[in-house]
Amino acid sequence: MMRPYTISRRDALRGLTGVALTPASALAGQAAPQDRSVYSDNELVDNGHRFFGSLSRGLAEAIQSATKRWGHPNAYILGQEAGGAFVGGLRYGEGAMHTRNAGSQRIYWQGPSLGFDAGADGDRTMMLVYNLPATDAIYERFVGIDGSAYLVGGFGVTALGANGVTVVPIRTGVGARLGVNLGYLKFTRDSTWNPF
Repeated sequence: MMRPYTISRRDALRGLTGVALTPASALAGQAAPQDRSVYSDNELVDNGHRFFGSLSRGLAEAIQSATKRWGHPNAYILGQEAGGAFVGGLRYGEGAMHTRNAGSQRIYWQGPSLGFDAGADGDRTMMLVYNLPATDAIYERFVGIDGSAYLVGGFGVTALGANGVTVVPIRTGVGARLGVNLGYLKFTRDSTWNPF
């Protein structure tokens, strides 16, 4: 004769808890893997804070605004630049481009601008690079509109594009600048004074 199976209330609750947790833990284990070819907001903010130092108060907001609009970049550039304008202007910079698959490499940029713009500035710059298919694709002219308005110190974000690649410079610097201009940045492997 078969004995009736008895279970205590504690065993029943323990069993139900285990059943209830199993699907949740299974789902947590099956979460979508993070795309390791792009940089997260936290990585960009951490690297930017190390580079910008005390000038980086609005950096996190600027990065979050950019990633909300364009997504997560698959490369970024940290560097310094200087520019000046009186109707027509010039900008020169140098830094390092960082990518997941090709590491870091030295990069230079320069470019002219034309518009209602006057002043001079020196900037530390972080450029977020989107949809870069290969490191050589950065060596193009990226066209865009830039606007600046600050005295002594400032913070600005612009966007430039070429061949499906978008470059979003985030600049923090010192100087005096007021205006709006149309121009481009040309990226090169070597330093040059020729902005064209």
